[in-house]
Amino acid sequence: MEGRLLPPTPGKFQCFPRERWGEEFALAREVPLDGIEWIYDQHGVGANPLETDAGIERMRELGVRHSVAIGSLCADYFMDLPFLRVPENLRGERLGRLRWLIKRCGAIGIRRIVVPFVDASRIESSAEADAAVKSILEVLPDAEANGVELHLETALGPSEFAALLVRLDHPMVKVNYDSGNSAALGFSPLEEFSAYGSRVGSVHIKDRVRGGGTVPLGTGNVDFAALRERLAATGYAGELVLQVARGEPGAEVAWARQICRSVSEWWRSGVMPQPRGRPN
Repeated sequence: MEGRLLPPTPGKFQCFPRERWGEEFALAREVPLDGIEWIYDQHGVGANPLETDAGIERMRELGVRHSVAIGSLCADYFMDLPFLRVPENLRGERLGRLRWLIKRCGAIGIRRIVVPFVDASRIESSAEADAAVKSILEVLPDAEANGVELHLETALGPSEFAALLVRLDHPMVKVNYDSGNSAALGFSPLEEFSAYGSRVGSVHIKDRVRGGGTVPLGTGNVDFAALRERLAATGYAGELVLQVARGEPGAEVAWARQICRSVSEWWRSGVMPQPRGRPN
């Protein structure tokens, strides 16, 4: 996840690194990591290279130079500025921003956008579920035209999310499964994948305690053994995006290297090794 290979921005846990975004390509190769999930958020507006053709060309150049792909984007912009609980004119403006973002992603070859319906943008009623479905359906033609999938991340329970997906029965609409968020909400991977496992198109890996925040992998409430089993059973062959707890500021590459070893071992065995202490 973009920004995790740099010291955190003061006051932010995750955001677009306005001044230092270009450095992460070389750092990712140093770990090594295969790719970066880009972030588009309010904090980065005006500095995000996706906004200009020259910026996109710079992203492409750095990706080729360091053999680091950018295959996905996390649209955190819509966590702060959701499509729900707003007047119709604001919903329209925000959908316009999503249409523009889809087109920019298509221009650089980003093939999926994670659209969040969590935290301030979470779906809390049937009327809000209607609004979410309406919004996604309105931008589907743009997604199709640009070859960009929409991966929904929600705080809905398994049956509620499955019901939402029935109304969005389209190959361009998939699920972003976030292991930590599901654990924090008390959901079971077995129930979730039974409900909509065939629609999972991308995975965020992190650990959280139930009702609480992010913790180092293997120390929270994620049932990693069950998650590995379900991913294997559904034939998941996509990326694993590391959205893990941070280590010590300034030691991000060493921490990421350790995390990669843990995740690789988990993917082989189903067991997530706990970190051996944060790097110094």
